[in-house]
Amino acid sequence: MNKSVKWLLEVLLLLAAVVFLSPIYIMLVNSFKNRAELYENVLSLPSSFSFQYYSEAIDRMNFLTAFGNSLYVTITSVVFIVVLASMTAWMLVRTDNRLSRIIFLVFVSTMLIPFQTLMMPLMQVMDWIRSNTGIPMLNTHEGLIFMNIGFHASMAVFLYHGFIKSVPIALEEAATIDGCTKFGVFWRIVFPMLKTITVTVAILDVIMMWNDYLLPSLVLSSTGLRTIPLATFYFFGEFTIVWNLAMAGLTLTIIPVVIFYAFAQKYIIKGIAAGAVK
Repeated sequence: MNKSVKWLLEVLLLLAAVVFLSPIYIMLVNSFKNRAELYENVLSLPSSFSFQYYSEAIDRMNFLTAFGNSLYVTITSVVFIVVLASMTAWMLVRTDNRLSRIIFLVFVSTMLIPFQTLMMPLMQVMDWIRSNTGIPMLNTHEGLIFMNIGFHASMAVFLYHGFIKSVPIALEEAATIDGCTKFGVFWRIVFPMLKTITVTVAILDVIMMWNDYLLPSLVLSSTGLRTIPLATFYFFGEFTIVWNLAMAGLTLTIIPVVIFYAFAQKYIIKGIAAGAVK
Protein backbone atom coordinates (compact mmCIF):
# COMPACT_ATOMS: atom_id res chain seq x y z
CA MET A 1 0.00 0.00 0.00
CA ASN A 2 1.54 3.30 -1.11
CA LYS A 3 1.61 6.41 1.06
CA SER A 4 -1.11 8.28 -0.84
CA VAL A 5 -3.63 5.45 -0.42
CA LYS A 6 -2.70 5.08 3.25
CA TRP A 7 -3.12 8.83 3.78
CA LEU A 8 -6.51 8.76 2.05
CA LEU A 9 -7.70 5.89 4.25
CA GLU A 10 -6.58 7.72 7.38
CA VAL A 11 -8.49 10.84 6.30
CA LEU A 12 -11.62 8.77 5.62
CA LEU A 13 -11.25 7.08 9.00
CA LEU A 14 -10.93 10.45 10.70
CA LEU A 15 -14.05 11.76 8.94
CA ALA A 16 -15.98 8.64 9.91
CA ALA A 17 -14.88 9.09 13.55
CA VAL A 18 -16.05 12.72 13.50
CA VAL A 19 -19.45 11.70 12.11
CA PHE A 20 -19.97 8.96 14.68
CA LEU A 21 -18.78 11.11 17.60
CA SER A 22 -20.74 14.21 16.60
CA PRO A 23 -23.92 13.21 18.55
CA ILE A 24 -21.82 12.86 21.71
CA TYR A 25 -20.29 16.30 21.12
CA ILE A 26 -23.74 17.85 20.58
CA MET A 27 -25.07 16.19 23.72
CA LEU A 28 -22.16 17.34 25.87
CA VAL A 29 -21.98 20.98 24.77
CA ASN A 30 -25.74 21.48 24.93
CA SER A 31 -25.93 20.05 28.44
CA PHE A 32 -24.12 23.20 29.67
CA LYS A 33 -26.24 25.75 27.76
CA ASN A 34 -29.34 27.62 28.77
CA ARG A 35 -32.34 27.37 26.48
CA ALA A 36 -31.58 30.63 24.67
CA GLU A 37 -28.04 29.55 23.79
CA LEU A 38 -29.24 26.11 22.77
CA TYR A 39 -31.72 27.46 20.23
CA GLU A 40 -29.19 29.93 18.78
CA ASN A 41 -26.61 27.35 17.70
CA VAL A 42 -26.51 23.73 18.82
CA LEU A 43 -22.93 23.27 17.60
CA SER A 44 -21.32 26.21 19.37
CA LEU A 45 -19.58 25.99 22.75
CA PRO A 46 -21.50 27.30 25.79
CA SER A 47 -20.67 30.74 27.15
CA SER A 48 -19.80 29.16 30.51
CA PHE A 49 -19.37 25.63 31.80
CA SER A 50 -21.64 25.28 34.80
CA PHE A 51 -23.00 22.09 36.33
CA GLN A 52 -26.24 23.82 37.24
CA TYR A 53 -28.27 21.83 34.73
CA TYR A 54 -26.71 18.55 35.82
CA SER A 55 -27.73 19.27 39.40
CA GLU A 56 -31.26 20.12 38.30
CA ALA A 57 -31.44 17.03 36.09
CA ILE A 58 -30.33 14.82 39.00
CA ASP A 59 -33.11 16.25 41.18
CA ARG A 60 -35.85 15.99 38.57
CA MET A 61 -34.84 12.48 37.47
CA ASN A 62 -34.50 11.24 41.05
CA PHE A 63 -31.20 10.01 39.67
CA LEU A 64 -29.93 8.04 42.66
CA THR A 65 -33.11 5.96 42.86
CA ALA A 66 -33.13 5.37 39.10
CA PHE A 67 -29.43 4.50 39.19
CA GLY A 68 -30.03 1.96 41.96
CA ASN A 69 -32.95 0.43 40.04
CA SER A 70 -30.89 0.08 36.87
CA LEU A 71 -27.98 -1.37 38.81
CA TYR A 72 -30.18 -3.96 40.53
CA VAL A 73 -31.98 -5.02 37.35
CA THR A 74 -28.81 -5.16 35.23
CA ILE A 75 -26.54 -7.01 37.67
CA THR A 76 -29.18 -9.55 38.70
CA SER A 77 -30.15 -10.24 35.10
CA VAL A 78 -26.53 -10.67 33.99
CA VAL A 79 -25.71 -13.05 36.86
CA PHE A 80 -28.67 -15.29 36.02
CA ILE A 81 -27.89 -15.18 32.30
CA VAL A 82 -24.24 -16.13 32.83
CA VAL A 83 -25.09 -19.03 35.15
CA LEU A 84 -28.01 -20.46 33.17
CA ALA A 85 -26.61 -19.90 29.67
CA SER A 86 -23.20 -21.38 30.46
CA MET A 87 -24.72 -24.53 31.96
CA THR A 88 -27.18 -24.85 29.08
CA ALA A 89 -24.47 -24.46 26.44
CA TRP A 90 -22.24 -26.99 28.21
CA MET A 91 -24.98 -29.61 28.27
CA LEU A 92 -25.86 -28.98 24.62
CA VAL A 93 -22.22 -29.42 23.58
CA ARG A 94 -21.55 -32.53 25.69
CA THR A 95 -24.82 -34.29 24.74
CA ASP A 96 -24.29 -34.06 21.01
CA ASN A 97 -27.40 -35.69 19.57
CA ARG A 98 -30.28 -34.66 17.35
CA LEU A 99 -32.35 -33.24 20.21
CA SER A 100 -29.49 -31.06 21.52
CA ARG A 101 -28.84 -29.74 18.01
CA ILE A 102 -32.52 -28.90 17.56
CA ILE A 103 -32.58 -27.09 20.91
CA PHE A 104 -29.48 -25.12 19.95
CA LEU A 105 -31.04 -24.14 16.61
CA VAL A 106 -34.13 -22.94 18.48
CA PHE A 107 -31.94 -20.72 20.65
CA VAL A 108 -30.16 -19.32 17.59
CA SER A 109 -33.37 -18.78 15.62
CA THR A 110 -34.93 -16.74 18.43
CA MET A 111 -32.11 -14.20 17.98
CA LEU A 112 -33.64 -13.33 14.61
CA ILE A 113 -37.10 -12.41 15.97
CA PRO A 114 -37.56 -8.63 16.48
CA PHE A 115 -38.74 -7.70 19.95
CA GLN A 116 -41.34 -5.34 18.47
CA THR A 117 -43.27 -8.33 17.09
CA LEU A 118 -43.44 -9.93 20.53
CA MET A 119 -43.98 -7.04 22.91
CA MET A 120 -47.79 -6.89 22.82
CA PRO A 121 -48.36 -10.68 23.07
CA LEU A 122 -45.72 -10.75 25.83
CA MET A 123 -47.53 -8.11 27.87
CA GLN A 124 -50.82 -9.97 27.42
CA VAL A 125 -49.25 -13.22 28.64
CA MET A 126 -47.61 -11.51 31.62
CA ASP A 127 -50.91 -9.84 32.52
CA TRP A 128 -52.68 -13.22 32.31
CA ILE A 129 -50.08 -14.75 34.64
CA ARG A 130 -50.54 -11.91 37.11
CA SER A 131 -54.33 -12.15 37.00
CA ASN A 132 -54.62 -15.93 37.26
CA THR A 133 -51.66 -16.90 39.46
CA GLY A 134 -51.04 -13.76 41.49
CA ILE A 135 -47.37 -13.69 40.44
CA PRO A 136 -46.47 -9.99 39.96
CA MET A 137 -44.89 -10.15 36.51
CA LEU A 138 -45.73 -6.52 35.66
CA ASN A 139 -44.65 -3.35 37.47
CA THR A 140 -41.93 -5.20 39.39
CA HIS A 141 -38.17 -5.36 38.93
CA GLU A 142 -38.29 -9.13 39.29
CA GLY A 143 -40.72 -9.43 36.37
CA LEU A 144 -38.41 -7.27 34.26
CA ILE A 145 -35.43 -9.42 35.27
CA PHE A 146 -37.33 -12.56 34.26
CA MET A 147 -38.02 -11.12 30.81
CA ASN A 148 -34.45 -9.87 30.42
CA ILE A 149 -33.18 -13.38 31.03
CA GLY A 150 -35.50 -14.77 28.37
CA PHE A 151 -34.59 -12.22 25.73
CA HIS A 152 -30.82 -12.24 26.28
CA ALA A 153 -30.24 -15.95 26.93
CA SER A 154 -30.12 -16.90 23.23
CA MET A 155 -27.06 -14.83 22.38
CA ALA A 156 -25.30 -15.96 25.54
CA VAL A 157 -25.95 -19.65 24.77
CA PHE A 158 -24.71 -19.13 21.22
CA LEU A 159 -21.43 -17.56 22.39
CA TYR A 160 -20.84 -20.09 25.16
CA HIS A 161 -21.67 -23.00 22.83
CA GLY A 162 -18.93 -22.06 20.39
CA PHE A 163 -16.37 -21.48 23.12
CA ILE A 164 -17.07 -24.69 25.06
CA LYS A 165 -16.30 -26.75 21.96
CA SER A 166 -12.65 -25.77 22.45
CA VAL A 167 -12.55 -27.07 26.04
CA PRO A 168 -10.87 -30.53 26.05
CA ILE A 169 -13.30 -33.18 27.22
CA ALA A 170 -10.36 -35.15 28.61
CA LEU A 171 -10.17 -32.71 31.53
CA GLU A 172 -13.76 -33.45 32.45
CA GLU A 173 -13.24 -37.20 32.13
CA ALA A 174 -10.18 -37.03 34.40
CA ALA A 175 -12.15 -35.08 37.00
CA THR A 176 -15.00 -37.61 36.84
CA ILE A 177 -12.57 -40.49 37.35
CA ASP A 178 -11.20 -38.68 40.41
CA GLY A 179 -14.70 -38.68 41.88
CA CYS A 180 -15.96 -35.22 40.92
CA THR A 181 -19.71 -34.92 40.42
CA LYS A 182 -21.20 -33.52 37.23
CA PHE A 183 -22.00 -30.30 39.05
CA GLY A 184 -18.45 -30.14 40.35
CA VAL A 185 -16.97 -30.85 36.92
CA PHE A 186 -18.70 -27.81 35.48
CA TRP A 187 -18.02 -25.32 38.28
CA ARG A 188 -14.50 -26.49 39.17
CA ILE A 189 -13.13 -27.45 35.74
CA VAL A 190 -15.19 -25.97 32.91
CA PHE A 191 -16.50 -22.63 34.16
CA PRO A 192 -13.08 -21.22 35.22
CA MET A 193 -11.93 -21.81 31.63
CA LEU A 194 -14.81 -19.67 30.31
CA LYS A 195 -13.54 -16.41 31.80
CA THR A 196 -13.02 -14.62 28.47
CA ILE A 197 -16.42 -15.44 27.02
CA THR A 198 -18.13 -14.82 30.37
CA VAL A 199 -16.73 -11.29 30.53
CA THR A 200 -17.80 -10.74 26.92
CA VAL A 201 -21.37 -11.89 27.60
CA ALA A 202 -21.50 -9.71 30.70
CA ILE A 203 -20.26 -6.62 28.83
CA LEU A 204 -22.69 -6.99 25.94
CA ASP A 205 -25.66 -7.64 28.23
CA VAL A 206 -24.79 -4.77 30.59
CA ILE A 207 -24.62 -2.32 27.68
CA MET A 208 -27.92 -3.52 26.19
CA MET A 209 -29.86 -3.69 29.47
CA TRP A 210 -28.54 -0.44 30.89
CA ASN A 211 -29.63 1.47 27.79
CA ASP A 212 -32.89 -0.42 27.24
CA TYR A 213 -35.96 1.78 27.22
CA LEU A 214 -38.67 -0.17 25.42
CA LEU A 215 -39.05 -3.25 27.66
CA PRO A 216 -38.87 -1.34 30.99
CA SER A 217 -41.39 1.19 29.65
CA LEU A 218 -43.84 -1.66 29.04
CA VAL A 219 -43.24 -3.43 32.35
CA LEU A 220 -42.68 -0.64 34.89
CA SER A 221 -45.35 1.96 35.53
CA SER A 222 -44.59 3.18 39.07
CA THR A 223 -42.34 6.23 39.35
CA GLY A 224 -40.20 4.71 42.09
CA LEU A 225 -39.37 1.67 39.93
CA ARG A 226 -38.07 3.60 36.92
CA THR A 227 -34.68 2.76 35.48
CA ILE A 228 -32.36 5.50 34.21
CA PRO A 229 -33.64 5.53 30.58
CA LEU A 230 -37.22 5.87 31.86
CA ALA A 231 -36.21 8.65 34.24
CA THR A 232 -34.49 10.51 31.40
CA PHE A 233 -37.70 10.42 29.37
CA TYR A 234 -39.21 12.73 32.01
CA PHE A 235 -37.73 15.71 30.13
CA PHE A 236 -39.56 14.85 26.88
CA GLY A 237 -43.05 16.19 27.48
CA GLU A 238 -46.12 16.07 25.25
CA PHE A 239 -45.91 19.75 24.30
CA THR A 240 -42.36 20.79 25.16
CA ILE A 241 -38.88 19.32 25.58
CA VAL A 242 -36.39 20.69 28.09
CA TRP A 243 -33.41 20.06 25.86
CA ASN A 244 -30.59 21.26 28.11
CA LEU A 245 -31.78 19.15 31.05
CA ALA A 246 -32.44 16.24 28.70
CA MET A 247 -28.88 16.44 27.39
CA ALA A 248 -27.54 16.54 30.95
CA GLY A 249 -29.68 13.55 31.87
CA LEU A 250 -28.53 11.58 28.83
CA THR A 251 -24.90 12.35 29.68
CA LEU A 252 -25.43 11.05 33.21
CA THR A 253 -27.05 7.94 31.73
CA ILE A 254 -24.12 6.93 29.53
CA ILE A 255 -21.28 7.75 31.97
CA PRO A 256 -21.54 4.50 34.03
CA VAL A 257 -21.65 2.22 31.00
CA VAL A 258 -18.80 4.11 29.29
CA ILE A 259 -16.64 3.66 32.40
CA PHE A 260 -17.53 -0.03 32.55
CA TYR A 261 -16.79 -0.48 28.86
CA ALA A 262 -13.44 1.34 29.13
CA PHE A 263 -12.21 -1.10 31.77
CA ALA A 264 -13.47 -4.23 30.02
CA GLN A 265 -13.26 -3.43 26.29
CA LYS A 266 -10.24 -5.66 25.64
CA TYR A 267 -12.37 -8.74 26.22
CA ILE A 268 -15.10 -7.94 23.68
CA ILE A 269 -13.43 -8.69 20.33
CA LYS A 270 -11.37 -11.49 21.84
CA GLY A 271 -14.37 -13.17 23.41
CA ILE A 272 -16.71 -12.79 20.44
CA ALA A 273 -14.10 -14.19 18.05
CA ALA A 274 -13.42 -17.12 20.35
CA GLY A 275 -17.09 -17.89 20.91
CA ALA A 276 -18.15 -17.58 17.29
CA VAL A 277 -15.20 -19.25 15.54
CA LYS A 278 -13.94 -22.04 17.78
